[in-house]
Amino acid sequence: MKKLSLAAIAFIALAVPASAADLAARPYAKAPPPMIAPIYDWSGFYIGINGGAGSAHKCWDQVNVGGVPVVPAVALGCHDATGGTAGGQIGYRWQSANWVFGVEAQGNWADFKGSNANLAMAGVQDETKIDAFGLFTGQVGYAWNNVLLYVKGGAAIVNDKYRAFDIPTGLTIVDGNETRWGGAVGAGLEFGFAPNWSVGVEYDHLFMGDRDVNFYGTGVIGLAPGAFAGAARIGQDVDIGIVRVNYRFGGPVVARY
Repeated sequence: MKKLSLAAIAFIALAVPASAADLAARPYAKAPPPMIAPIYDWSGFYIGINGGAGSAHKCWDQVNVGGVPVVPAVALGCHDATGGTAGGQIGYRWQSANWVFGVEAQGNWADFKGSNANLAMAGVQDETKIDAFGLFTGQVGYAWNNVLLYVKGGAAIVNDKYRAFDIPTGLTIVDGNETRWGGAVGAGLEFGFAPNWSVGVEYDHLFMGDRDVNFYGTGVIGLAPGAFAGAARIGQDVDIGIVRVNYRFGGPVVARY
């Protein structure tokens, strides 16, 4: 009996290593790839559209009547010309670390309109209309990946139309127009929602200063059509708020390991 037990133990001792040798080796588990953090790149040319609203504060002072200077100038009153605007922009940006620099040209149709009763002539209303403006600016911004906060500054150009009309009839007595250059500052916040697309909001203030504007008769009252009627010194500042959508002609999102 002891001999059988010893024989069985010896057989098991020999069989276990042999069975273990027949088992398949444990498979090698490949390490997971490192996490990739996408980085939004703001560099490149872009083009876009915009739309919003604006308000131009205007003050008129009479400085000339029929070629005769008015000294001191006579205040005619102030008003706000308000309305909507739509247009487009084109520009270029380049990014260095988190800093983003750019240049941009913007052109907009506008319908900013307003009026006030003339303080010097009863029954007369003074009216202003801005029908277009443009901005030529540089930008400096800071990006948090696909979120960009920026400030801008440069030159502005505004196309103004003016008239004084008879309140009872609405007929234009004298009118004038000008294209005025000034300065612009602004700020915006832009969000990249796709590799080449972004949407943002922007506020701009235009410093257009004071300028003497010539007015001419229309033939309605006294003056012949086109005859010089006088001049008004008109000052204006413009505030504009818009929503922008841009498409950037640049590379895809850059991967950072």
